[in-house]
Amino acid sequence: MKLIVTGGAGFIGSAFVRLMLDTAEAPQIVNLDKLTYAGNLENLEPVAEHKRYRFVRGDICDKVLVHSLVAEERPDAIVHFAAESHVDRSILTPDPVFETNLRGTFTLLEAARQLRVPRFVHVSTDEVYGSIQSPLEADENFPLNASSPYSASKAGSDLLVRSYFTTYKLPVVITRASNNYGPYQFPEKLLPLMISNAFEGKPLPVYGDGQQVRDWLYVDDHCRGIRAVLEKGRDGEIYNIGGNRSLPNLEVVRKILAATGAPEALIQYVTDRPGHDRRYALSSAKITKETGWSPQMVFESGLAHTIDWYRKNSAWVARVKSEEYRNYYAKNYAGRSEPAT
Repeated sequence: MKLIVTGGAGFIGSAFVRLMLDTAEAPQIVNLDKLTYAGNLENLEPVAEHKRYRFVRGDICDKVLVHSLVAEERPDAIVHFAAESHVDRSILTPDPVFETNLRGTFTLLEAARQLRVPRFVHVSTDEVYGSIQSPLEADENFPLNASSPYSASKAGSDLLVRSYFTTYKLPVVITRASNNYGPYQFPEKLLPLMISNAFEGKPLPVYGDGQQVRDWLYVDDHCRGIRAVLEKGRDGEIYNIGGNRSLPNLEVVRKILAATGAPEALIQYVTDRPGHDRRYALSSAKITKETGWSPQMVFESGLAHTIDWYRKNSAWVARVKSEEYRNYYAKNYAGRSEPAT
């Protein structure tokens, strides 16, 4: 099998590449990544010299590049991770999420359609469902109710992908996963931000009252789910991939503080972000029934492993916390330091 993986230098994409190459019958993988702030080739050092791996730097919005690469490689599948994926960044500057997540997906779909790629796997998010009232869980037919520019761009790209199946019979599948965590995650997302700040003795900024509920999915479990859909998913279908462990953000933060030995005094309640969804919840019954997949990592074990990885890789954290990251961090949290009401 030959795969083109977009965004394979990012957190989830690189985990997928490592997982797929760590098999006796590894596919040939071409990784197309623009290497924006969240793309890091250090994430792929374990497989950089693998004989079945090749890296191509490029933008998924570049029509000529994408078409020529797909024509050259003639892949059995495109697995599409590349996205602007951070809600806060999308609120500060909406343009990039729509350019990458919509135009980039369109560019890939057109190349796949014109060159008859046998499978197109589009990796999406549970955020397209918006906030879910307890005790409901969103299945794949749940209405889309995106709340942020990021989730709206992903909902739009999901609809675009589905339209290529309905209109052109392009063999697509869509996955929607809950909150991922694990090693190599860029420290703007909740867990790596809180872990790295706890180690450094810096304040841990908690939005609002911290009672926003998220379902936590270890990144390798997510990647096994994508592999299951790649191999067994039905054309035109959507598959939720959830971790089956929902927790309020504040409880997660306190678990991190306990595990790192940092004091709870580091918690800093800040003004909530606009349109912050209160609760995400997924049903993964469909993927389990059709492929046999289920999450294997218990959250507490996965959290301990993740914290240990960040402890042992402080140099990696220091390198990725570049000037660009510090500028974003300062801008995002400026004016939020007052206590939440």
